[in-house]
Amino acid sequence: MIVRPATEADVEAMAAQLCRSFYDDPVIGHVFRNEARRTEGMRRYFTSQMRGDYLPFGGCYTTDDLQGAAIWGPPGKPLLTGLAGLLNLVSVLPYVAAHLSATLRLLSLIESVHPHEPHWYLATLGTDPSAQGRGIGSALMRPALDHCDAEGWPAYLESSKERNVPFYARHGFQVVRELPLPGGGPKIWTMWREPRPPDL
Repeated sequence: MIVRPATEADVEAMAAQLCRSFYDDPVIGHVFRNEARRTEGMRRYFTSQMRGDYLPFGGCYTTDDLQGAAIWGPPGKPLLTGLAGLLNLVSVLPYVAAHLSATLRLLSLIESVHPHEPHWYLATLGTDPSAQGRGIGSALMRPALDHCDAEGWPAYLESSKERNVPFYARHGFQVVRELPLPGGGPKIWTMWREPRPPDL
């Protein structure tokens, strides 16, 4: 298995893979509540996320067989908030319009607890369900975590599944908050990782 930086040509395949990876995710289900339209809403979200916000900063990784995706924001990449954030997600709005206020409250809450200290931010990590359990997720995290350790950067993420918390803990992340989402939503776990010193 080879992990490599993603390119524009990979975006559609990566978005399709992430739709499969996240279809049963509790937060995704809370945001995209119409099951009949969920996959298309997710596809538009992941495509916009990569093309409009992360790919230009070089933090997206995939595998040679496109079975996994990691979407990282390196230190210095601005968070798209407010009007800019909404414009980036305009293609997603028809899929969340029925409960737009709850979705905006969710985004505002996640933004409000996001650290201000410069860090690498793991926005999305997913492995195709058919390929899970093979170490793909760990391999996809390695390039950014290596940067963190070599350059002294911390890292941050939000886990939307409690069962994934131990996986991230094995990579050095610690839970900062267990956060119930507004509108009767599920919980998320915010996690922080200090850089590890190089082996002597």
